[in-house]
Amino acid sequence: MISAAGDFDFLALPGRGNSGPDHWMSHWCQAFPNSSRVLQAEWDRPSPEDWIGRVDAAVAAAPRRVVLLAHSLAVATTVKWAAGASESQLRKVAGALLVAPTNVEDPDPSFDLVRPFAPMPLKRLSFPTLVVASRTDPRVTFDQATAFAAAWGAELADAGDLGHMGNEVRLGPWPAGLLMLGRLLGKAGL
Repeated sequence: MISAAGDFDFLALPGRGNSGPDHWMSHWCQAFPNSSRVLQAEWDRPSPEDWIGRVDAAVAAAPRRVVLLAHSLAVATTVKWAAGASESQLRKVAGALLVAPTNVEDPDPSFDLVRPFAPMPLKRLSFPTLVVASRTDPRVTFDQATAFAAAWGAELADAGDLGHMGNEVRLGPWPAGLLMLGRLLGKAGL
């Protein structure tokens, strides 16, 4: 069972367009009283500087250590934030669950709005990390997600055939994802 009363908080970082009511992240935010969603000023035309700045501000404002829950474009935001964050900010992160990373370097025109987040940092993260990837994600190949996880020093979880694991999939509370989150929390000693 995942403790909602631990000495940490969840920071939920939705991807482009935010997470709707049927998104797993919205269910988790409702289920965990120690969670908050980082809101962006512009969900549809994201700016790397703005998105990274809001993550930095949320981590700085958190009264306790945080576990980052990132989906899609927020995965690139998280690793870009970590690449430039101060040591004191990085020490506040107990772990990160990075779900369905978007390949921001993909040349296809459908990636134009997220390409400003390129290049994707390939530096080892300083906190325990679990990357969750689907074999049928249209935003990243499974091989690319595997390469990202290896570069970040993260464990990789194979989610099977769940597409991009976003609003359209309607995973609800996503029990399998909660088990993966529990695995990450155990690895982080929480």
